[in-house]
Amino acid sequence: MAKTMVLNKILDVRENEKKMVQKDYSQSMEKFESVAMNLYRLLKKKEDAEKTYEDYISSSVPLDQIKQIAFYIESIKEDILTLQQKVNKARSEMELKQAELTDAHIEVKKFEKLIERRTNEERDQINRIEKAFMDEISLNQFMNSKNR
Repeated sequence: MAKTMVLNKILDVRENEKKMVQKDYSQSMEKFESVAMNLYRLLKKKEDAEKTYEDYISSSVPLDQIKQIAFYIESIKEDILTLQQKVNKARSEMELKQAELTDAHIEVKKFEKLIERRTNEERDQINRIEKAFMDEISLNQFMNSKNR
């Protein structure tokens, strides 16, 4: 019984660790989603700017405006490259946290199985002792009834 209690305490510790890792994973997922959404918005801006650039080229717009929109597109491209690196970093961090969460979940399951196995072993041991005790009582009763 004491062995099971110790394992239950360890299980509690592992479950707390799992909750913390789960919280870290959720935060990393939110960060990834935020950065990815920023990248999406920036890509959308670039797409809109390129459409405007195409419209400017096909119409009679002053050269300064065409240069300005071309410069704006280049600026967006640089920002996109920077943001892509941030997205990749956030994705890597999120995947790492997910692996840690999986490991923590596996550890909790291991201890749950171990506790279940030990509990079953203890119950089986108690049943064997009770059966042996009942057999002994039955044998004593039989012997007492024979001796009378």
